[in-house]
Amino acid sequence: MTIKRLSEWLQTSTNTVILTGAGMSTESGIPDFRSASGWWKNINPRAVATTEALTENYSLFHEFYKMRLENLEKAAPHEGHQILADWEQRGIVSLVATQNVDGFHQLAGSQKVEELHGSIRSIRCHRCQQAASMEHFLSKASCSHCGGKLRPNVVLFGESLPQISWHTSMEAIKKAELVLVIGTSLEVYPVNQLPMMTSGKTVYINLDMSQHATPFDLKIEGKIKEVLQQLEV
Repeated sequence: MTIKRLSEWLQTSTNTVILTGAGMSTESGIPDFRSASGWWKNINPRAVATTEALTENYSLFHEFYKMRLENLEKAAPHEGHQILADWEQRGIVSLVATQNVDGFHQLAGSQKVEELHGSIRSIRCHRCQQAASMEHFLSKASCSHCGGKLRPNVVLFGESLPQISWHTSMEAIKKAELVLVIGTSLEVYPVNQLPMMTSGKTVYINLDMSQHATPFDLKIEGKIKEVLQQLEV
């Protein structure tokens, strides 16, 4: 009945916004570093994905992100990503706001995407902000402009979110008739505040029902790809 109800809501909504998190990507084979089993070298990623690690332990920082980029090369968008892209093309979805940095929504065909935590697919210098190539980063080269340390263009713990993406996502969610929150534990601030900003209907789809999840009008527990495949829109 929940699948049927969501199908009806999607059919009648004239403004639907999607918010996705790590669970959307784990079904493509991307490890979730925040999950209970998502450890890396017995080190909390929150201790690696920081500006402190970048400046004080660059070797570890670089190894972590090089490994993530190598994992990315082995994975691809799944049918769930393609379903959301199809919904956009059909005018059902007006925006996808994502916490994921892998670019899979765009690879699947979504064009209206706001990356709230940046993109791992682009590189810049931490010191002078000059853009750099992926090859330079992977080879652990320094910035050719100022000699600074290179980094992926992602939001590290403690850094501010990209203001344009944040503002665009927030305004879209405020105006939405329907907000689908997919594959996120809603533990990371400030993105976990977004579902509470809408006056429209809210739906939470995840394999693990988060204890921290905001009250939703509808909750669907299950694998994301399988849930999206069942929807008749």
